[in-house]
Amino acid sequence: MSNLSVGNIPAAPPSSRWRDIWSRFKRHKGAVIGGGGLIFITLFVLIGPCIWTLEATRIDIRARDMRPIYTALWNGDAKIGWTHPLGTDQLGRDLLSQMIEGGRTSLAVGWASMILALVLGTLVGVLSGFFNRLDFWLMRFTDLVLSLPILPLLLVAVTLFRQPLRTNFGPETGMFILIVGVVGLTSWMQTARIVRADVLVLKERDFIQATRSIGTRPFGIITRHLLPNVLSPIMVSATLGLATAIITESALSFLGVGFPSDFPTWGKLLADAVQRMEEYPERVFLPGIAISLTVLAVNFLGDGLRDALDPRIRGR
Repeated sequence: MSNLSVGNIPAAPPSSRWRDIWSRFKRHKGAVIGGGGLIFITLFVLIGPCIWTLEATRIDIRARDMRPIYTALWNGDAKIGWTHPLGTDQLGRDLLSQMIEGGRTSLAVGWASMILALVLGTLVGVLSGFFNRLDFWLMRFTDLVLSLPILPLLLVAVTLFRQPLRTNFGPETGMFILIVGVVGLTSWMQTARIVRADVLVLKERDFIQATRSIGTRPFGIITRHLLPNVLSPIMVSATLGLATAIITESALSFLGVGFPSDFPTWGKLLADAVQRMEEYPERVFLPGIAISLTVLAVNFLGDGLRDALDPRIRGR
């Protein structure tokens, strides 16, 4: 009875694992700010077209080179109208619409690339850590891919496969498949090494040995016992992989080997603005700040998930 209550005061119900994780996560201020920022940016690019209905590719020469409303109000410029709060580019395209549409593309590439890299890295890491006969060959292959110069490899892959994919799937869809595939296939190695290290430790634990002794097949051990216990490094790798994918896509678009010229992404907007950055510096700042804030929010979120999910950090 003493375990259930003290005097007439009933004992508090036991805390669940996910409630404990959520409580730990909430105490990490940076993680809360990063998670909220990422949710805000995601909703901004998803719901934005329903609120701001101007097309990102609509050309209006009469409204070209308008300054943002804050710059116009500061300088007393009467040319600016409230119809383009972030101004327009040299072709009269609305920059707010391009920021929204570019964010949707950049985040879609980031999420898809991150999922692909996560699946490949987890698969290689688990197989390498659990099966001794595969460990040497998979890790040497991982080391080989890690030693390759990633940016030149990306440029070569885009140059070789861009035209066939554009022909078969269209310019936008073909480039989306190509960039997601290239970024995902060159970003899985860190996840593989982290997962392998955890699996090597876990497979020697008593509960894994007990499941082996009762005849559980390797597939059952991996899916029911190993994968749930390596969830923490996988989720942290996911957040870092998302940030890496967004930066890589922006770099490819900045170098002019990404999506078509009339298809906005944050990296493409940044590349287009560089030529006239002295005259219109806000065109560089807007996509640059969007990329930086997104990556910063993802990194803060990853730190919070690591602290909340790692049992050693929680003191258990």
